[in-house]
Order: sequence, then C-alpha cells, then structure tokens
Amino acid sequence: MSENTNIVSAEEWTPKTNPWLIIMPVMLATFMYALDETVANVALPHIAGSYSVSNQESIWVLTSYLMASSIVIPMIDFFCKFMGRKNFFMLGVFIFTVASFLCGIANSIGMIVIARAMQGFGGGCLMPMAQAVCMESFTGEARNKAMAVFGLVVIVAPILGPVMGGYITENWSWPYIFFINVPFGFLCIALAKQFMEDPPYASRQKNIHLDKWGFLWLCVWLVPLQIVFDKGNDADWFNASWICWLTAIAVSGAVLFFYMQIKGKNPLIKLDVLKDTNYLFGTVMLILINAVLLASLAILPQMLQYMLGYDSFLSGLAIMPRGLGCLTALLIFGGLGGKISYKTYGIIGLCALGIGGWMLSLLNLEINPLNIAIPNYIFGIGLVFSFMPITTLSCITLRNDQMTNASGFQNLLKTIGGAIGTSLVATMISRFSQVHQNGLVKNLSISNPVFMEKLSTYAGSFVHQAGDMVNATYMAGKMLYNQLIQQSTLCAYMTTFKVFSIACFILIPLMFLLKSERKVSVKVKD
Repeated sequence: MSENTNIVSAEEWTPKTNPWLIIMPVMLATFMYALDETVANVALPHIAGSYSVSNQESIWVLTSYLMASSIVIPMIDFFCKFMGRKNFFMLGVFIFTVASFLCGIANSIGMIVIARAMQGFGGGCLMPMAQAVCMESFTGEARNKAMAVFGLVVIVAPILGPVMGGYITENWSWPYIFFINVPFGFLCIALAKQFMEDPPYASRQKNIHLDKWGFLWLCVWLVPLQIVFDKGNDADWFNASWICWLTAIAVSGAVLFFYMQIKGKNPLIKLDVLKDTNYLFGTVMLILINAVLLASLAILPQMLQYMLGYDSFLSGLAIMPRGLGCLTALLIFGGLGGKISYKTYGIIGLCALGIGGWMLSLLNLEINPLNIAIPNYIFGIGLVFSFMPITTLSCITLRNDQMTNASGFQNLLKTIGGAIGTSLVATMISRFSQVHQNGLVKNLSISNPVFMEKLSTYAGSFVHQAGDMVNATYMAGKMLYNQLIQQSTLCAYMTTFKVFSIACFILIPLMFLLKSERKVSVKVKD
C-alpha cells in the first residue's frame, strides 16, 4: 500500500517555483557538459604538441572524460536520495568547475587526463538530472517544449564545441577552452541554489545503501573496456595477450555488474525500465546516434586540418552549419507543433542523418567550403528531428518516479556509446587507410602506363635539383607514393562516413516499434 501511495504522490508532485526558472541552471549545466564533450577536438594537435605525445595518445583527453561520466551516472539515484538531488546537482557542478580549472593548468598529458576524468565524474550526473527535471516539472504541451529546449542544448552544444575551441585556441591558447567553464560553473550553482526543488522521490532520505559491489563491477567493466578501445589498434588488437586479458576482464565485469543489478537488494540501476518497449528501443537508437554524432565531430576537424590544411578555428567553423541546421529544424519543429507525429519526425531525422553522412563520404581534396557546409546542414536537421522525438518517446510511457533512474541508465549507455564511437573511429581510419593503400599500391607498377607517364614527368622536373636521372626518378617515385598515402587516408575518411550513414538508415525500422504519443495519452487517460 505504501509503495502505491509513494507512486501516486510522485505522479501528483508539481514544483512550487515556475518550471522555466527551475530548468535555467540545469540547462546551463547541460550546455557546459555537452560542450566539453567536443570543445577539445580541434585543440588535440596543440595539446599533443604541448606534451610531446602522438595524436592517438591525445585522444585520451576525450575518452577519459566520457568514460568517467559513464561510471558516475549509475550513482545518481543513490546520491539524490542520500543528499538530495539539489545538493548533489550543485556538488557535481562544483567538481566539474574545479576540474576545468585543473585541466587548464595541467603540465603533463597524465595530469590533464586525470583532470578530464575528474571533470567527467562531476559532469556525468548533470545531463541525466536535467532530463529528469524537464520531464517531471512540466506536463502536456509544456513538457514537449521543455524537452525541445533540452534536446536543442544537447545537440547544439557539441556542435558549437569545435567552433569555440578553435577560436579560443587560435586567438588565445588551448587552456582557455577549460577556463571559460569556471565563471559559468559558479553562476550555475547560484541559480540552482535559488530555484531548484527536490521532489519527494529525489529528496534526502534515511537508510539509503550504496550497491558497493555493483559499483566495483561497473568500474571493472568500463575502465578495461576503454583501455582496449583506446590502445587496441596500436597493440594490433587480439594479437596482443594483454588486450585479450583486459577484454576478458571487461566482459566478466559487465556480466557481474548486470547480475548484481538483477539480484541485488539495492541496485545502482533498476533494470525493470527495460521492460518498457519505448524505453528499450529508444535507448538503442540514442546510443548509436550519439556514437555517430561524437565520432563524426572527432574526425571531421582532423580531416580538415590534416588533409586540407585548415587551422583550428576554420576546421571548427566548418562544422557550424550543423548548428544552423539544428536551428532550422527547431523552428520547423516549433511551428508545426503536433501536426506531425514524433514517429514521422524521427524517420525524417534518421533519413537526413543518413543523407548527410553519405554526402560527407563523397568529399575529396578539391572541394570548396560549400561542399562541407551542405551535408553538415542536413546532418544538423537530422539530429534535431531524430534526437528530440526519440528522447521524448523513450521516456513518455514511464512514471515520474522512474525518470531519474531511467534517464541515468539511458545516459550511461549513450555515454558509453559515444566513448566507444570516439575510440573506434581512430581505428576505423587507420584500418580503412591500410585497406585502400593496399588496393591503390597495385597501380604503382611499371606495367601501368599512366604511372610510368607521371613518373617520367615528375622525374624530368626534378632532374636539375637531383643532379642525375636516377635520383630524380627516386624523388618522383617518393612523391607519387606520398600522394598514394594521402589518397588512401582520404578514402578511409570517406568510407568511415559511409559506415555512419548506413548505421543511421538501419535504425529507421526501429521507429515503427515505438508507441506514438497519441496512443500513450489515450492509454493514460483510460
């Protein structure tokens, strides 16, 4: 009887403060967290240069942030009940802000990786709590508007990240991409203290127990997994025994974690939300969409800098049309309102993502900025039309008292997907480059008249510099081989974008498995 009473009170709870004031601090915190997922992307070459490490090693600056976020997300429900959601939210923002300062003053790659992990620990709790606050504080059409704002922040912030990061890096210095969080972090804490409220199911409670074994197995699962994905390509994957051992440890940790969540008395995550088909299939789609989003934002600036000679700011600015696409989609979304179902929005969005990804796969070294802007604009439209409706539909059939747990679990899986996507994309570029290089090198043969003609032409232009035809021919051959490496790398980027495009098209059938908002509202009314 008491459990039913708690559910009823949770469903009937409404905030005393204007809900739009309540979401101000959570939207600001979400923006900072999402921005920092990508703000360092264009600065990676500068960070790598500052610490004299390889570009592959500098990727840890991104993945340590994402994986640390994944570890803290399942702890949200416990800490909300242990210290109250408002207090936990402010603590998370404070840790994120302090860690941002430490990132800026880091003097080694190890220190910045640790500081970024600390930043992830503080920031990982912010987005799930923001999603839960938006779903709980509003009802009806107002909830749709609040979720639209939330979705816009989650989508636009990672897109603005490379632009801001590039501008700050080129005009000041890369540490300032982290320093800018400090004033906004303290402003967020002040707003949260003033406006946020604790609902009865996320307020401070007594006799709350932490699932210590669950947390242990979560770490045993995620930490080795991230090391495998980050270092696997350098170690030739499963040809290295230590990669095999770490993989076995990660798989064992995952199995034990989910076993503890099913059998434990006080699990970190209540897996019963997976019984909701909307939540299950919606979460699967959001995982892959987030992986595609973060992976594409990681490699496109690199492609523009290494292949086309863009600087940090221009490579970030080239992604800006995604933000314009998001804004266009939001205006359409707000103008049409409920005239189009969320399912239709989602299908249109996934198609746009697929088309945008496919257009990016057609790029070459002889392009103008418009060739980059158009697919990014379409990609931005697809992000809003897919992310926002799917996020709403995935949680619309859940009770309010399930929101914090459900949004935490969903964001855990999304963050893991983003971290794995960011790690794997470097491997994809490397391996696809090798495949294309192996295919193209066959053309560098004396039996190929086109190759021999180019070799002769280049050798003739080098003969005065080289002193004799033998050295000139060697220089010409080396030049042609460098062009082959460049072309194979470009083809690797193109193939990777095609993979992203196909993945988005594959998700479309899952949209038909989601219940529409109209059917849900009828069910609740009955």
